[in-house]
Amino acid sequence: MDTQIQHDFAKADDLSLIAYCRAGHLAAFDILMRRHNQQLYRAARSILHDEAEAEDAVQDAWWKAFQHLGDFRADAQPATWLTRITVNEALMRRRRNKSREAHIQSAYQASNEQDRMLPPGSNVPAPDTARPDQSAWRAELRQRIEQHIDALPDIYRTVFMLRGVEEMPAAEVAQVLGMPEATVRVRFMRARHLLQTAMRQEFDPKAAGAFSFAGERCDRIVAGVHVRMRAAGLLPGPTDNTH
Repeated sequence: MDTQIQHDFAKADDLSLIAYCRAGHLAAFDILMRRHNQQLYRAARSILHDEAEAEDAVQDAWWKAFQHLGDFRADAQPATWLTRITVNEALMRRRRNKSREAHIQSAYQASNEQDRMLPPGSNVPAPDTARPDQSAWRAELRQRIEQHIDALPDIYRTVFMLRGVEEMPAAEVAQVLGMPEATVRVRFMRARHLLQTAMRQEFDPKAAGAFSFAGERCDRIVAGVHVRMRAAGLLPGPTDNTH
């Protein structure tokens, strides 16, 4: 890509990047993804409580956003629109996972008799779905904050993540979550009170950089969206040197 064009993309605001994408400049979409990956990931993780599931949800959300760029009418900020897509995707995954867990539990109970016949030491381990980011757990204070945020009731957790950690305006959080702005403010205040009670004087969500978004995770999400673009014929294959 021409260096000047790439520089222009990097300086462009979100609306301009969407316009570039609509005009066929897919590199602008990469910049849009990297610009908002952290916020979308944090929103998804606050709902799903699982790093790998949250990454997958963000990839799906980006792909849906890309497919519907032509539908974006700027009645909301791009970041709000993208976060709303991500929250909806995460909620859908959570409902699907709960249904799947119910089926698994039912199947487990039905096969209880067969399980007892397994020889000692042959228990099948649970699938490892998490990919813990070791760097995100090094600081003890940050770890405590993450644990306490995870422990917040569902109705408070996503509000706190978007309003308190990502600093989205209350009006935008209300748009994303489909609730009155006054409700956002009340739930945010309640979440802060719960966290302050739990952590006492240690509470400071910014000092610890809770749920830090490593470059490797960002790269994985972008690469995952690229795979879908290649499958749709929008990007050349990894060994294709055409421009």
